[in-house]
Amino acid sequence: MTSQTIDLRSDTVTRPSGAMRAAMAAAEVGDDTLGDDPTVIRLERMLADAFGFTGALFLPSGVMANQLALRLLVPPGQELLADAGAHFLLYEDGGVAWHGGILTRTTVSEDGLIDPEVLARMIRPATAYGSGTRAVAVENTHNAAGGVVYPLAALEEIRRVTREAGVTVHCDGARIWNAHVASGVPFEAYGACFDTLSLCFSKGLGAPAGTVLLLDADRVEEARVMRHRMGGSMRQTGILAAAAIHAFEHNIGRMAEDHANAALIAGLLRDGGLDVREPQTNLVFVEVPDAAGVQELCAASGVRVSVMGPQTVRLVAHLDVDKQQCERAALTVAEAVAQLATGN
Repeated sequence: MTSQTIDLRSDTVTRPSGAMRAAMAAAEVGDDTLGDDPTVIRLERMLADAFGFTGALFLPSGVMANQLALRLLVPPGQELLADAGAHFLLYEDGGVAWHGGILTRTTVSEDGLIDPEVLARMIRPATAYGSGTRAVAVENTHNAAGGVVYPLAALEEIRRVTREAGVTVHCDGARIWNAHVASGVPFEAYGACFDTLSLCFSKGLGAPAGTVLLLDADRVEEARVMRHRMGGSMRQTGILAAAAIHAFEHNIGRMAEDHANAALIAGLLRDGGLDVREPQTNLVFVEVPDAAGVQELCAASGVRVSVMGPQTVRLVAHLDVDKQQCERAALTVAEAVAQLATGN
């Protein structure tokens, strides 16, 4: 792999900019395990205010944030409803079962979005012999569905249905920044739809690590204990919080460039005769005869892509790749598919 490699495996490969590194170096820090890191406190208040929550907790990763939130909302042996392609089901090592003893039941859809009418029929009360539904989890944007944005009206209807049934809602908002930029929906409008919301800074926003979990203030101490029990308490975390603050203040609006680059990639691949899902945000899913073969040939040409299935390749536009690099990546994928088809 050369220094000219174009890495479109994920927006997690982004690296802190010089300005972000400077903010990290200058961060005022304390001991976050003891609750007195001023930069972490500032970040938590900033995000809680932006989304209309009363409490927030800084965590090392999005996986931990999802796992912690779901354990707060669903007691062991009780039921969580979600889409079958949810990140916490596909890519978090069965954590809800391993850590929380949570029963899951799923809906299936092509776009990863839960139909509120279907959801209303699935919610069930606990009985002497059966687990009751305690929470619903949604994902915005939806990774496995190709970066799909949940319509606000659908989220509001899910909120109405669950509230009437006495059921809570968690949102895996790892890429909610992309949803906000693509849809124009204000953060507070999203926040009003959920009881807990995880916000990741190490994807499209370019920070090296960190997720904020938004929740009710009266559950923050419980969440802090659970974070410690899961090994997630850290000390001078203000260095990472400073990166997240810089990302929040500087890197959201520019995501429109990533969405435009994703659309460019999709258009070029489609022009090459490939079956491509129309991207709504920064994720491009393309169907190919041999995903592993395409990945290998692309890597040999200096382009890195992800395999999402035997016949599905993913390319992710992000702040560390420009328009020209995205064009080259798309052409490289098309050339790899043609090479496999001809055997040359």
